[in-house]
Amino acid sequence: MEKTLVLIKPDALADGHSGDIIKRYEAEGFKLVALKLMRMTRSIAAKHYAEHIGRPYYDGLVEFMTSAPLIAMVLEGENVIARVREINGATNPANAAEGTIRKLYARDNTKNAVHASDRPSSAAREIAIFFSELEQF
Repeated sequence: MEKTLVLIKPDALADGHSGDIIKRYEAEGFKLVALKLMRMTRSIAAKHYAEHIGRPYYDGLVEFMTSAPLIAMVLEGENVIARVREINGATNPANAAEGTIRKLYARDNTKNAVHASDRPSSAAREIAIFFSELEQF
């Protein structure tokens, strides 16, 4: 079975949407195999967003992601990476399809409720940043 990392970002957690978001993933048939409430550090952010270092939006993204708690989780299921990204919707909520998580809960292009891995190699790398093997069930 395929796995993906999902982050419920500080905006969605602060706005009280985390339960609805998790429920949506479970309703789609995904298995929750790891979950933690945490505060992302700058060190974790640098690892997680390594490919974005030096881009104009990087500092603002890190500032936002380290500003308050978030939920990190690993979901498992058939074709989970592509399916979760479809359920999440476009990065910019203005372009997200009706009924997607970002259309329902995102504030803007940065405060867009959730992050999900975009391919298997990213998922493996990102999961290892947030969870040890012992933390996954």
